[in-house]
Formats: sequence, structure tokens, C-alpha cells
Amino acid sequence: MIMKYEIAEEQGLIDKIKRLGWGGLTAKETGRIGGIMTAKKKRGSRGK
Repeated sequence: MIMKYEIAEEQGLIDKIKRLGWGGLTAKETGRIGGIMTAKKKRGSRGK
């Protein structure tokens, strides 16, 4: 969950999330967060 918040902050979405919650994001915004999370997880598992 921490990674999700970090990515949202990097994408400039944290204020919107604080105001509206995660449900206030568009499909494009949530998809971007999910895609970045997946990429980071894949990169992390390759190093193990």
C-alpha cells in the first residue's frame, strides 16, 4: 500500500486522493498507478 501512495505522489495525484479518495481518480490515473506498480514489482523480483 505504501508503494501505491508513493507513486500517486510522484504522479501529482495525492491532493486529489486526499480530497476525493481513491474512487475519485479516473480510470486512466488508476491504470497509470497500477502499471507503474507492476513494473516496479517486476524489476524488484528480477534482482532476487
